Amino acid sequence: MTPWFDPTQVFIGGRWQPCAGGATLPLENPSTGEEIGRIARGDHRDIDAAVQAAEAALQGEWGTLTAAERGRLLLHLGQLVSEHFDALAEMEATDVGKPLQQAKNDVIALARYCEFYGGAADKVMGETIPFQNGFTVYTLREPHGVTGHIVPWNYPMQIIGRSIGAALAMGNACVLKPAEEACLTALAFADLARQAGFPPGALNVVPGLGDEAGAALTAHPGVRHLSFTGSVGTGRKVQAAAAENLVPVTLELGGKSPQLVFKDADVDKALPFLVNAGIQNAGQTCSASSRILVQRDRMDEVTERMAEAYRALRVGPAMADLNVGPLISARQKDIVESYLSLADPSQVIARGEVLDNAPKGGHYVAPTLIAGLDPEHRLAQEEIFGPVQVLLPFEDEEDAVRIANGTAYGLVASVWSSDGGRQMRLAKRLRAGQVFLNNYGAAGGGELPFGGVGHSGHGREKGFEALYGFSALKTVAAHHG
Repeated sequence: MTPWFDPTQVFIGGRWQPCAGGATLPLENPSTGEEIGRIARGDHRDIDAAVQAAEAALQGEWGTLTAAERGRLLLHLGQLVSEHFDALAEMEATDVGKPLQQAKNDVIALARYCEFYGGAADKVMGETIPFQNGFTVYTLREPHGVTGHIVPWNYPMQIIGRSIGAALAMGNACVLKPAEEACLTALAFADLARQAGFPPGALNVVPGLGDEAGAALTAHPGVRHLSFTGSVGTGRKVQAAAAENLVPVTLELGGKSPQLVFKDADVDKALPFLVNAGIQNAGQTCSASSRILVQRDRMDEVTERMAEAYRALRVGPAMADLNVGPLISARQKDIVESYLSLADPSQVIARGEVLDNAPKGGHYVAPTLIAGLDPEHRLAQEEIFGPVQVLLPFEDEEDAVRIANGTAYGLVASVWSSDGGRQMRLAKRLRAGQVFLNNYGAAGGGELPFGGVGHSGHGREKGFEALYGFSALKTVAAHHG
């Protein structure tokens, strides 16, 4: 896998250039633990140059384009993403460690975000407001200006698509700081934007460490909106830094998302969703379903069937394209294993299998299904960010809602039941930004507003809500007598 661009450089003002300090960071393959290249170690100087380039773009060609013209550029970018399908999928699989098919799905999602926001760019409208005689009042939606974007390592392409795509559609100029653990596709996206004809400075990408480049971006006075996806702890720091400049923030943080399985559920239909929503991307997913709540009448059946599915799971290197790949790093593996040590051996119901020939340096953890815990146990309360699911019994609707809402998080929830009234009741009562009825995730759903409550963050990405978030509403009141 050899990128067609130089990953040891930053992308600022429409061109590749060495970072100000000239330093680089290692790029590791999680499947083997080996270094496979270097990336630029940008710092505050590069961030400042990127913000200046973005501001210049707003004052220049990018700022003069119509919404329809911005949309055409995004549509062209989506076409280029599709044309580079295999290269991007291989980069993402190698860089993140996810199975190749999952990486391919991420390329499809990135292209779809470009298409959706390309088509939506000229369809964000204001409204007229009835007011006093002699006035005509209307509203406009305008870009914030320079927007800062910090994306994590677990889904670089998907999160870039839903964040950068929406921001560019609204006419903002973007500065992106990808995660140092996995940023190849972020850099590739920048070069594809160049090829698509985006004016210099519309999109700038500066790799680097979080406490260097990331901290500089969140604190920069020229940034007028911040979008962050990552951990709760870092989210707090981002919001605190943004507060110094009174900058709005979209935070998409962690989750401990439940699926509720009632006694009248179609378990045959539910089973793939119950399992896959916990092990996809090795469980390194903010919206992963790490808690499976089952009405006691069906607990034995669901436990047995999930255990059977778990025992069939195979874990290995990304390019082997198995059920589960490695975790992103040795550090993340240590975190997940420390959580697993909290469970009594008798509470481990089933495990998947790490292949004997999996590279010894890879960061592999067998998917693990756990039962017999109190809902207040740390394994049932804290985000593990690994392939670990907990089975919890409940008695009735009230008990199910109490347990489901009984964490600090509120990102996603799902209800499996054939009772339409129950579906509607629980959709209202569950504390989550998204609730799925007899499904989980709706195949990603780039058109569907996404975000959380509580420690899962605030603000919304995806769909038209993201466009509204990346714009400022202006009221114009014309007095004409």
